[in-house]
Amino acid sequence: MRILHTSDWHLGQHFMGKTRQAEHQAFCAWMIEQVRAHGVDALLIAGDIFDTGAPPSYAREQYNRFIVELRATGCELVVLGGNHDSVAMLSESQSLLAELGTRVIPGVCSELSEQLLVLHQRDGQPGALLCGIPFIRPRDVLHSQAGQSAQDKQLSLQQAIAEHYQQLYALAEAKRVELGGQLPIIATGHLTTVGASASDSVREIYVGSLEAFPTSAFPPAAYIALGHIHRPQKVGGLEHIRYSGSPLALSFDEARQQKEVLLVELDAGGLRQITPLPVPCFQPLLSLRGSLAELAESIKQAASQGTAETPVWLEVLVTSDDYLTDLQVRIEALCQGLPVEVLRVRRERGSASAGLTASAGETLDELSVSEVFSRRLQQEQLAPAEVTQLEGLYGAVLEQLRSPDS
Repeated sequence: MRILHTSDWHLGQHFMGKTRQAEHQAFCAWMIEQVRAHGVDALLIAGDIFDTGAPPSYAREQYNRFIVELRATGCELVVLGGNHDSVAMLSESQSLLAELGTRVIPGVCSELSEQLLVLHQRDGQPGALLCGIPFIRPRDVLHSQAGQSAQDKQLSLQQAIAEHYQQLYALAEAKRVELGGQLPIIATGHLTTVGASASDSVREIYVGSLEAFPTSAFPPAAYIALGHIHRPQKVGGLEHIRYSGSPLALSFDEARQQKEVLLVELDAGGLRQITPLPVPCFQPLLSLRGSLAELAESIKQAASQGTAETPVWLEVLVTSDDYLTDLQVRIEALCQGLPVEVLRVRRERGSASAGLTASAGETLDELSVSEVFSRRLQQEQLAPAEVTQLEGLYGAVLEQLRSPDS
């Protein structure tokens, strides 16, 4: 049985004013190629298929088109709801998509058995059992109790989620016996686990309650396909508990990650092999840091990754020149004529203040305004005439501020 594990597509995402539509379209086409090339029996999307609960119409169209194209490959599709997804919106087309070989589990079902699925091989024979667990909202498994502390609520939610996994796994074991006792059992999840490494684009799920779910609370499934964390990784060093990560970089701190989907092979004995399939970069994305002089060279190097049709999207963090008021203009001048596009310019606040006081063990409160200006001026590489000119300008400004008519 061959399964392709992916998650966190975030269809419809706008990245600092930029649409990801072309990237998602290219990724969907690439996914169809992988399904055909590797003879995949079932594709699992472990949550956050959409970026918002009310995605734009083009994102819904991409979703539907992908399902139709995947059907032609003979591969089954299972879509699990994530914390970004709307249960109501995914439920709208649930019965219709079932006719196209796609099973959607938007949220926790009223009947637990509805979350237990039989996955089939291409010849129609059962190949695995799936405990299809989407993002679990506290209201799905908990009843509010008066007087509970924050710690009590966290423990109650953790226990309720663990119980949900155990109950569904028990149903799967019974179903396996019914079908002959030879099928591997797979589970999914959309949550943060203990030890998982997140990124800036990952939204906290359980604010003020469950911080992370321990791996010891998962049932002994042959493979556990997780979503929500965008960096691909094993959980706790365990081979069979994996985050596939997002296929696109969803924040600048993910820009240097190699994105991937996971090809998982199982048989009656359980997990056989996991093969990461690297996802091509459809839109270059880089975060650059340095002074203006350093950035000039960095931007030229970054430009080599872009084209006129697909410029590199840049985040620029300015360090030693962060006091300048015309940073945006200066950065735009450095990018002139290059296949790059700056989406965000940031100043490394505090760098100048730290440099002014660190060597002497002082704080800014201990320095006068004139001393701060003098110390800051000493950090610049200026000609004596320029220093004299700036000191004169500074003195004139101070004099004007002290004037009663100012």
